[in-house]
Amino acid sequence: MDIVAEVKMRYWLFLLSCIILVLLSPGASGKEGYKMDALTITSTAFQHIPVQYTCEGKDISPPLVIDGITLAAKSLSLIVDDPDAPVGTWVHWVLWNIDPATRTIRENGVPSGAVQGRNDFKKTSYGGPCPPSGTHRYFFKVYALDTMLAIPPTSTKADLEKAMRGHILAEGQLIGLYKRR
Repeated sequence: MDIVAEVKMRYWLFLLSCIILVLLSPGASGKEGYKMDALTITSTAFQHIPVQYTCEGKDISPPLVIDGITLAAKSLSLIVDDPDAPVGTWVHWVLWNIDPATRTIRENGVPSGAVQGRNDFKKTSYGGPCPPSGTHRYFFKVYALDTMLAIPPTSTKADLEKAMRGHILAEGQLIGLYKRR
């Protein structure tokens, strides 16, 4: 192999190595890497959401259990939404600054110190499933964050997601189904 061919080969190997390093490096914030830890969120109450947690019942939040919370977490956030709504994703609950020691969110409960934001019912509380027709999926998404969030209770899901950007250490989700009677 002549010297020119060897230099070209080394150049291409160097360039390929740089590309691989960029692809595998942490995100622009330096806080979220290419591999994110997973949280587990479960409920003893449902796979198919019982009527008591909907607009046809008591319209109260279901009990939730969160496992796998990283020791680095400073707070947790929760978003409950319905991507199957005819008007686009409908937000049922936004909750943040949950103490990371919290493992259970009780039925019809809000952990001490947590802040509830504004949902698409224009309320700062839980709003249960109430689909106009068909079976809808309800995503209960939990996030472990490396910070407490300084956003007001009038904040929406979009505000919460913006505030969480660059601070998510781990996440998990639970999907529940509901069809009106």
